Amino acid sequence: MTNGSAVAHSAHVRVPKMAELVAHRLRRQIVSGELLGGDALPPEAALMAQFGVSRPTLREAFRVLEAEGLITVRRGAHGGARVRTPNDDAAGRYAGLVLEYRGATIADVYDARNVIEPPCAAILARRRTRSDLDRLEAQLELTRARLDDPAVAIELLNDFHALLVRLSGNQTLTVLSGMLRQIIDRSTVRHVHSLADSPQNAAALRAGFREHEKVVALIAAREAEAADVIWRRHLTAAQQHNLSGSRPESVLDLLD
Repeated sequence: MTNGSAVAHSAHVRVPKMAELVAHRLRRQIVSGELLGGDALPPEAALMAQFGVSRPTLREAFRVLEAEGLITVRRGAHGGARVRTPNDDAAGRYAGLVLEYRGATIADVYDARNVIEPPCAAILARRRTRSDLDRLEAQLELTRARLDDPAVAIELLNDFHALLVRLSGNQTLTVLSGMLRQIIDRSTVRHVHSLADSPQNAAALRAGFREHEKVVALIAAREAEAADVIWRRHLTAAQQHNLSGSRPESVLDLLD
């Protein structure tokens, strides 16, 4: 490449705006843990002096971080910006928008969930600690006591899925699963409410709970392959039950 072409090429490099640079600095402080969830950011005057920017530039940086779900901004005399810890909700909302744009169906989302969760059950079976088993068994106890209340039971059953993935210890899989659960949990809750107190609903909830008990027993026994198999079977059956008799829905249909 000649010097002339190098100069021409470099002319197309976009220089970040000051607001983007300020947002970048604050974002790094949040994700590194230097700024914790609930912390108040310094007053605007202090931040303006720290970064050498004007109030409009600082507020533009705030809007960027607020859109990313990393801060909340309260207007008024007693307002200010506070840090929000990055979580699955924010990632799930954005993933939902992307999936809506692509026209993804709910079945697509279930298929992805069925790829992620079974290996997590196997990982947990290999690595589990006594504390992990205590948490799984406590979740089973909570659910067992509420199986006669479908609206509560489905929430607790959904929580078990999230707990199983989280205890596997793989942060990437946990985030990916959390994004999908934002959609799947809505689907399962909607399905349970549509069946209300029907015998079919009660039977399905109890059958699902028995599978939860089985996978905990396999995790306790460190039977990793068997835990993978039974959890894959459970997820496939749950998908068939939750999507049976319904027209193909898009993510947009569910999140509206």
